Amino acid sequence: MSDQKFRVESDLLGELKVPADALYGVQTQRGINNYHISRKKMRDYPDYVIAIAYVKLAAVQTNHTLGVINDEVAGAISQACREIIDGKWHENFPIDMMQGGAGTSVNMNANEVIANRALEIMGHEKGDYQYCLPNDHCNCGQSTNDVYPTTIRLALIRMNKSLVASLTGLISALRYKAEEFRDIIKMGRTQLQDAVPMTSGQEFNAYANNLEEEILNLERNVKLLHEINMGGTAIGTGLNAVPGFAKLCAANLSKLTGEAFVSAADLVEATPDTGAYVSYSSALKRLAVKVSKMCNDLRLMASGPRCGLNEINLPPKAPGSSIMPGKVNPVIPEVVNQVCFKVIGNDTTVTFAAEAGQLQLNVMEPVITEALIESLLWMKNAIDTLTEECVLGITVNKERCFEMVKNSIGIVTALNPYIGYKTCTKVAKEALDTNRSVYDIVLEKKLMSQEELDAALDPKNMLNPHSFKVK
Repeated sequence: MSDQKFRVESDLLGELKVPADALYGVQTQRGINNYHISRKKMRDYPDYVIAIAYVKLAAVQTNHTLGVINDEVAGAISQACREIIDGKWHENFPIDMMQGGAGTSVNMNANEVIANRALEIMGHEKGDYQYCLPNDHCNCGQSTNDVYPTTIRLALIRMNKSLVASLTGLISALRYKAEEFRDIIKMGRTQLQDAVPMTSGQEFNAYANNLEEEILNLERNVKLLHEINMGGTAIGTGLNAVPGFAKLCAANLSKLTGEAFVSAADLVEATPDTGAYVSYSSALKRLAVKVSKMCNDLRLMASGPRCGLNEINLPPKAPGSSIMPGKVNPVIPEVVNQVCFKVIGNDTTVTFAAEAGQLQLNVMEPVITEALIESLLWMKNAIDTLTEECVLGITVNKERCFEMVKNSIGIVTALNPYIGYKTCTKVAKEALDTNRSVYDIVLEKKLMSQEELDAALDPKNMLNPHSFKVK
């Protein structure tokens, strides 16, 4: 038999046993009993736990300033919050990320942990709530309906910084490769058909520039998360919050976190509004689409080694087959592709959950939270993996790339200004039909002198705009 000890706590629904050493209380225990859905717990995401501790700290500072909570209780609650911010007691946040109740279990989990830790700080036993109550003190002037969305916003802001740092690392790796490959001539392609020459350096630099746009887009959209509804309490009317709470709490939270939080102009409007999540999720989706497209390109350029493009080599990471000896698959781009698909799917979840709110509250915020946090974490990890395990180790098969340029029909495009589009079309068709080079056919038909042709078809002269006159 288990020798675990319990204490008994009670709420609206009656009495319930809680582990004696737990900082959480009866409502958290009900959440533990009720929700076995994602098996991902609040404690698994430190930024999320830290975020709600910051929100509770800002709230108690506000209540203390406004004369609602006395010095001793405010001091103990503040210390408890700061300990959680410093990484302590996170194991006491065991609530499943997927839950009903619009986040009430999360809010009460925080209230109970903070209250019980505050009791210990003041020299009392856990559960001796006459000295510090989860609802009356830790949740004073608050509701789940303003605490929970504010917590989500802060957690996403914190996690976005980590994502941007990882994305910056990937961009730097791509620029490093762009410089390394700047003189390697290859064939550009459109619609998977030969187009015109370029360099591998131009290609990798384009990937870097393309992703740099996403940093700006993420930062634009994360600004929307800085508007909060603290002080709106249940539906935005501010019931049970004292005058001045909303703006002062936003100011306190800003000072504590270094983020520019502002109190929403209309708290009734802001309480059910999930538009900021929709916009930020869309930014994550856009990033995922671009990263996935780049991974598609890497896999295509590395296809082969004998029967594909074989322009680049990806670092070999694992034997590729249980039946085909010697096969090595592009496993890193493949796993990143799959992460991107998940992020795109999560954006659809956020969209439907945002639409599903009714009247003065959107009760679907838990799934929005889970989807966004998962997307942020997975995307960051995928980008780190792509950078470290793939991009930095890419090499180019220079001779293979140049051979394809020399044999391409696509270089005839460079002759348009000299012999005209119609004549170029005939040359291209004849080259295809006879399996001869564009170069030989142009000279044979005396369409250009050899000197003119050499200059026009020098791949290096086709990499940038140049002056010419149409005949």
